[in-house]
Amino acid sequence: MPRLPSTPTVLAAALLITLAAGRAHAAPFAYVPNQKSGTISVIDTETDVVARTLTAQGKLGKRLQAIDADKAGHTLYVVDAQNNQLVAIDPARDAITHTVAIGKDAEGVRLSPDGRALAVCAEGQHQVLLVDVASFAITARIPVQGRNPEHCEFTPDGKQLLTSNEGSDNIDVIDVAKHASGGVIPTSGHPRGAAFVPSTLHVYVAQEAANSVDVIDVGARRRITNIPTALRAAGITASRDGKRVYVANGGAGSVSVIDVATNKVIKEIAVGQRPWNMALTPDGKKLYVANGRSGSVSVIDTRALAVSKEIPVGELPWGVVIPQ
Repeated sequence: MPRLPSTPTVLAAALLITLAAGRAHAAPFAYVPNQKSGTISVIDTETDVVARTLTAQGKLGKRLQAIDADKAGHTLYVVDAQNNQLVAIDPARDAITHTVAIGKDAEGVRLSPDGRALAVCAEGQHQVLLVDVASFAITARIPVQGRNPEHCEFTPDGKQLLTSNEGSDNIDVIDVAKHASGGVIPTSGHPRGAAFVPSTLHVYVAQEAANSVDVIDVGARRRITNIPTALRAAGITASRDGKRVYVANGGAGSVSVIDVATNKVIKEIAVGQRPWNMALTPDGKKLYVANGRSGSVSVIDTRALAVSKEIPVGELPWGVVIPQ
């Protein structure tokens, strides 16, 4: 009988599969794409250590711009900007399962709420690409009315898609079924990350140039208020209970905590250098913040509103995704 090769890749894959099988009801893994390393760090959110580093068997480029994942954590979706492609990765096997060419200067990727489509914000192309998850083919190329769409965010019902247009200080509101932009909403300056309060059409959008967050009612197509945060607000995420919004301030090296009921900052927490994109655990007890210039991820205890650990990862981590 032939023997299976005992390579580090095979052993690591077997370990990850074993860990995942025994953690069906435990905290999931957090995945961190390291832009300049061309790797993805896998953090065990129970122990807050790097359990494994994915390389897709050395096939990833050195500009990993964005990441999302399906709810089960079976597939990661990553923008490989060096190779101008969107890749689907099976983390258990550390292998690329699908690729599709997306052209130059693509920045953000977001999986639709129903898990059937991926939206890619092609910043330099001034358009959004829709990719069918099953076939991994581009089904639509949607021009935006603004300039340089960087982040894509679906409304909770998946019927509309927002783009943060850095070059025109506004947000496109795209009708997903019609494959067309229905107009733009002005913002305070250089919109970046966006997060909806669950089950609402209220979206919080980080405004990098304004050092603040705009609160926008997408249904009414108007800005409700602007919340001062700190220098160069960039990444943003909302708690599942809709009570808090967290904002990564890239220039300040901090995370602002917004109370949704009052739309006021209740705490600013120091983290690493150039914090960017973040993710919460499903129970909301931990927030993982990628610190680009520190090469680390800060873990914030959301009850104490304090950093509990800093985890070294690769070079220039872009963000964090936690399947849920």
